[in-house]
Amino acid sequence: MNGNCSPNSMIEDTINYIKSFLTYGDEQAAKQIGYTSDQAQWSNYRVVILPNGHFGKDIVYPTMDALHTYKQGKTYIIENDIIYTVFFFISRAEELIVSERDEHGRFLAKHSILGQYNNLQIPLLDEYARGVMKILELPLPQTGYAHIYLTHDIDTIAFYRHLRGFIGGWLTAGMDAVLDSIEDIKLDPAYSFPWLVRQDKTIQEAQSIYFVKHTRGKGYDYPQYKLYGLDWKRLKAYLKRNKAEFGLHSSYYGDIINPEHYTLHRSHFLRCDINQMQRLADSGITDDFTMGFADQAGFRLQTTRAVRWINPITFTLSPLTLHPLTVMDCTLSNENYMHLTEDEAYFLCEQLFSKVKMHHGDLCLLWHNHILNNTTYHKALYPKLLKLIHG
Repeated sequence: MNGNCSPNSMIEDTINYIKSFLTYGDEQAAKQIGYTSDQAQWSNYRVVILPNGHFGKDIVYPTMDALHTYKQGKTYIIENDIIYTVFFFISRAEELIVSERDEHGRFLAKHSILGQYNNLQIPLLDEYARGVMKILELPLPQTGYAHIYLTHDIDTIAFYRHLRGFIGGWLTAGMDAVLDSIEDIKLDPAYSFPWLVRQDKTIQEAQSIYFVKHTRGKGYDYPQYKLYGLDWKRLKAYLKRNKAEFGLHSSYYGDIINPEHYTLHRSHFLRCDINQMQRLADSGITDDFTMGFADQAGFRLQTTRAVRWINPITFTLSPLTLHPLTVMDCTLSNENYMHLTEDEAYFLCEQLFSKVKMHHGDLCLLWHNHILNNTTYHKALYPKLLKLIHG
């Protein structure tokens, strides 16, 4: 795909879906939006968006207030192709024309076209939708969260209950800490699940999801906990009793091993490309929660709302729903990411949450069980963020 791709190649279902996105699902209102350069057709619509399909590294994507617009008769003409801009970001076509990746093959915030304008914390596509709704004189969506997802990737259940962890723990934490973990898994510093359950229950309307590794346990997938072992069986039963849902945490290497037939998914290390998204759609995954930047909290999809993924090569609408990841714990604190203090992290989350709330979007947090220890501020920050959500 390149910058000369014609919007005429976008199939009708995809265009209609994007019109519906711009009207928050109001199908009747979406029919009042035309997508044509044929002036003879303009009077049939209240809003016409002119197709041009221009996008790329050198294109400036204006805010709604800065769009080139005018009226012809009773029809409001938008010269900027915001239909194609919506497609460009929610399909991840952006990642086809920007080749830069990090050492893990990930598309980062600093690689994003909008990253150079520091616009990653402004959901541009939701701004467009609000502008279109105002033009059509439709009521704006109510403020508040459409959904709240409190998610946790189980990269490991315990630090010291496997061979490498046993040896490493002996050398760093001391034999007493290792033996405590061997005697009772609840004494292992990575086993913070009861604490997470208590915190998540403070938001009654939230959906708590744990993403489970089904990998071969090699390389960056190490360690792989034994899914048929007693530790996992007990943990799974405990989480189920507390109304948690489960999803697949697929391999760093892109393998989709899903014996439990989970329909929810997040990729390990947030590694996900166009080919994998198509594999997810083909494999029966219905909802993906990977869509966030590892290096910076912000809106990778340029929207706060869940969207259907569009294959940017075929322009076809897939059954896979992408859920924007609002913030991940280690994005805030890691030295090679944002490296914020606790106060700075709280302030940033407050700003992001307000955007989600304004646009009636989905709030999605990712907190790992194994980093809730004295080496990070995340055990202190997480309850504060939950209070912020509740308040």
